[in-house]
Amino acid sequence: MAKILCVLYPDPVDGYPPTYARDDVPQIERYFDGQTTPTPERIDFRPGELLGSVSGELGLRTFLEGAGHELIVTSDKDGPDSVFERELGDADVVISQPFWPGYLTAERIERAPKLKLALTAGIGSDHVDLQAAIEHGVTVAEVTYSNSISVAEHVVMMILALVRNYIPSHQWVLDGGWNIADCAARSYDVEGMQVGTVAAGRIGSAVLRRLKPFEVGLHYTDRHRLPPEVEQELGVTFHPSVESLVSVCDVVTINAPLHPETENLFDEALLAKMKRGAYLVNTARGKICDRDAVARACESGQLAGYAGDVWFPQPAPADHPWRTMPHHGMTPHVSGTSLSAQARYAAGAREILECWLDGRPIRDEYLIVDGGQLAGAGAHSYSPGDATGGSEEAERFTAG
Repeated sequence: MAKILCVLYPDPVDGYPPTYARDDVPQIERYFDGQTTPTPERIDFRPGELLGSVSGELGLRTFLEGAGHELIVTSDKDGPDSVFERELGDADVVISQPFWPGYLTAERIERAPKLKLALTAGIGSDHVDLQAAIEHGVTVAEVTYSNSISVAEHVVMMILALVRNYIPSHQWVLDGGWNIADCAARSYDVEGMQVGTVAAGRIGSAVLRRLKPFEVGLHYTDRHRLPPEVEQELGVTFHPSVESLVSVCDVVTINAPLHPETENLFDEALLAKMKRGAYLVNTARGKICDRDAVARACESGQLAGYAGDVWFPQPAPADHPWRTMPHHGMTPHVSGTSLSAQARYAAGAREILECWLDGRPIRDEYLIVDGGQLAGAGAHSYSPGDATGGSEEAERFTAG
């Protein structure tokens, strides 16, 4: 029998939904590059349900308990007295989502001698100390591509919201006003702007494809250059460095994984190299940006706006400066957990568990760490090391 400890975000404040806005979600069998969507033996949920919160349980309870395994699901993840901390010691598997991460620091991995699998329901496994996982023989896997398009759509939405000054304009309606001049005073067209992505993997390249019809100049930088035919198809310009890219772009979107090479990449010095009045959108990871440097750039006008849904730590404490800095479009970490995406990453989590429990190989594209080294998607996207330092600050969210 295996013990599976699952950390999910809390249910809605009004309770788990009895009904939904739509009756179903479109079923997708393959992604843009031909990779198949998750293929578990079966699922025990209806696609379109809220699966990522505690009561949704990723649709796993019937499957796991029916096979004699123990499933513990909690949202209480931070601090020494949390359910996560208390149950971790004899857990074989930890499942977490990037949106409400159960941070698996080196110290926590050391206190979990039975831990063999850290499974990310979604994409992005930086909440796991990958170096510690390598050293302790813990397999790290995530449901690659499951919510990449969800995030790409969110990026385009946030670019438009910032440039067109949508959020303050909507607020005038809520406040009963009709203040057109106030709305228009910070509103521009995206058309003709130069837009660049830091990283052009599945999310970054999907953003480029979706922005091409807007008749903008497209740019990217990545340690893996796109094939020439793809660059030509998109009409995109490659930059050998992030400094080169940000110096020419009106809008920059970050779509890179968090690891030691990208941690605090957007610091005071890099932000100063951006055009005055540029916009920065970050749906990758909050720690890729220097928290205080971003706030100062929004206050000074170096950035005309900053939007994203990723923070560090998560959940962000009430006094996090991104909550109150001017001209921001921040949301909680929701871009990759639409109901459509949840159906895919819940199915992928089950597929990974089926393989692991049966002793069958996990899909190579799902692997981040395996056999004591970076593997699969992890070898392509990450570098060894740790980006969890400071995550204990998440405990202050509940402290107020």
